[in-house]
Amino acid sequence: MLRRLLRLICVSSLAFAASAAEPVDRSFKECPECPDMIGIPAGKFVMGSPAREPGRFDAEGPQRIVAVKAFALAKFNITSEDYLTFLRATGYEPEPCNKLLNMRWRVPNKGVAYPPYDEEPARWPASCVSWKDAHAYIDWLNKKVREARPGLTNKTGPYRLPSEAEWEYAARGGTTTARWWGDAIGSGNANCNGCGSQYDFRALSNIDSFKPNPFGLYGMLGNVWEWTADCWHKSYIGAPADARPWTEKGCTRHVLRGGSWDNVPVFVRSAARAGAEDTGGDFDYSTLAGFRVARDLP
Repeated sequence: MLRRLLRLICVSSLAFAASAAEPVDRSFKECPECPDMIGIPAGKFVMGSPAREPGRFDAEGPQRIVAVKAFALAKFNITSEDYLTFLRATGYEPEPCNKLLNMRWRVPNKGVAYPPYDEEPARWPASCVSWKDAHAYIDWLNKKVREARPGLTNKTGPYRLPSEAEWEYAARGGTTTARWWGDAIGSGNANCNGCGSQYDFRALSNIDSFKPNPFGLYGMLGNVWEWTADCWHKSYIGAPADARPWTEKGCTRHVLRGGSWDNVPVFVRSAARAGAEDTGGDFDYSTLAGFRVARDLP
């Protein structure tokens, strides 16, 4: 199945963006616990923002051309329901994302778990998740997919966090504007503080509350920040020319992308980026972070 999918997605990203009248099914789900995945085509794109882009921060440059191999990315953020399934199955207990308020996922014992918010909707994106917590989920997910598909030959993975370059490439969906729907924030395109939706600066929204981007991905901008695999760097000077994660031994801060429900629109752009501590120590981001998974393709 995945080899057939790889053949389908080895065309340019712009071709997908322009062919809405002839949609190609690039989705798959390979185990009961696995998320719905979308095959992302290989291609090249200009990463970062131009100096003229309103709201631009210096950390978004210098712009550079990045080559991206075909990969798969989750159609949606990992949801509250997804994360509770993992916690109940493993008994893993995350640290509080806000120690002052003791805001946390509560796991009294294996088989029982509760979300940070009382009566949290199942299809909200999981938030209050540290980089470390995201990896704990991914380790569990990889065990589940290997149980379902014992013939997998990968020594690691296949699921992982996306690299920062993969994330931006996927978020843009073949577009070059500040947001995949255009340069202006518009109204009703995302969940943020000033995005013009019913959720404005009020609360999280369901993962499918807004229309998808040209690659068929939902919620890439707004709602919750999303963790990537890259260590935080203040600029792209020295960054790799391909889409590999930019990491180094001992780094404790990693890159977040996409903005969140309480951010103003300048943070809800395809190029906007932030860095935070792996264990959720940054108050500005610890309660607002979630993630989606990527997958290597054969």
